Amino acid sequence: QVQLVESGGGLVQAGGSLRLSCAASGRTWTFRAMGWFRQAPGKKREFVAGQTWSGGMTSYADSAKGRFTVSRDNARSTVYLLMNSLKPEDTAVYYCAVSTDSDPTPISDAYRYWGPGTQVTVSS
Repeated sequence: QVQLVESGGGLVQAGGSLRLSCAASGRTWTFRAMGWFRQAPGKKREFVAGQTWSGGMTSYADSAKGRFTVSRDNARSTVYLLMNSLKPEDTAVYYCAVSTDSDPTPISDAYRYWGPGTQVTVSS
């Protein structure tokens, strides 16, 4: 049994910050990598950031570099996405996902487990 639950989304003004959480439970020992994705209305799901489950390798989409940071609390099997300098174009539903087979990749099909998502809305 695997469950991923995102939290921390909300409404924030442009330039503000949010920290998203992804709490994982069940079979975490099978996890290879996690990824953060987002999907805005009318758009396809896109990669935001990824990290090996054990740490050591982190990657960011160009849109996230310099603004977003992935961190973790291994004791609680929780991964965070700190988002600074938010822009209206960051508005989307944000999802965390886990791959049991691959290193971090922007390809959504590589991820086996997905959380239900958390809404982030950035106003101007």
